[in-house]
Amino acid sequence: MTRNSIDVASRVSPHLSALLSSRISNPECEQPVTLMAVRRFLGDLLPPDFREAERMHHFDVSESVLDELDALIEEFGATALAVDFAQVKASEPLSRAIEAVVNDENRENPPTLAVVREALLAGLGARLVGDGALEDDEDDTLLSEIEALIDQFGADTLAEEYLRYE
Repeated sequence: MTRNSIDVASRVSPHLSALLSSRISNPECEQPVTLMAVRRFLGDLLPPDFREAERMHHFDVSESVLDELDALIEEFGATALAVDFAQVKASEPLSRAIEAVVNDENRENPPTLAVVREALLAGLGARLVGDGALEDDEDDTLLSEIEALIDQFGADTLAEEYLRYE
């Protein structure tokens, strides 16, 4: 299975992205999770009479998650990896750490994930706890979270792309 070279996750609704992420992170799911596997899972959740009615008489004016998933399968194929379509965002504590690095006035270039990792290793998490921007226990997982992002997307990826705004 080849990974998609374009950023298709930006075209996926938050609802479908959440569904894809839940299936990807479910340890009981056979890995790697494809779009068709998610489609089968979603289809199995619907009662048979509803599935038939959904197929024959689609009354909803807005696109359903099922419709959106079907369109992705049609465009990218049933074996496309679901991970390519799930939007990835940093947790709120990591977003605060990223923002602290982004807002550093001494920085000339936009920070990468590796730069944020270096800042965390240099004590950024403890500083944010001391400043009241993070709770005592919130800095415990920052390093493992940034390393997971680096493993998945690469050290040179811009950190700002993963900011969570809620």
